[in-house]
Amino acid sequence: MSTIRFSNEQIKALLKNPNMEGCSRKSIKYSKDFKIAAVKEWQAGISPQQIFMQAGFDIYAIGKKKPKDCLLRWRRIFNERGVKGLKIDGRGQGKSGGRPKKNWQNSKEKIEYLETEIAYLKAENDFLAKLRKKS
Repeated sequence: MSTIRFSNEQIKALLKNPNMEGCSRKSIKYSKDFKIAAVKEWQAGISPQQIFMQAGFDIYAIGKKKPKDCLLRWRRIFNERGVKGLKIDGRGQGKSGGRPKKNWQNSKEKIEYLETEIAYLKAENDFLAKLRKKS
């Protein structure tokens, strides 16, 4: 995790870059198109710092290690999932991320699941109530 904290002036300057999607005090969100282009340029032999400087980023403001760290991560994603992997927006939407969705075949199956969940929660509440009485 980066220890760099951006000032309001640095955030404003970073947000003017067309290769940005967002920026906070602690993090930068790069555009999907920039990620894809950067990975392809790196595979062509251009250094990470050079790619970021050509894209208009101040290396000293974002951190000297940031370009290489980002490209290592993006290249891994690109190799695993291709261009589509770099275009995914947000956490939990990747290959195995997020909570699995429940697909019930019919309403009876859904009702059985919910009744079981209610019974579990009632048992949990009873257990916690007994613990409170002992205290």
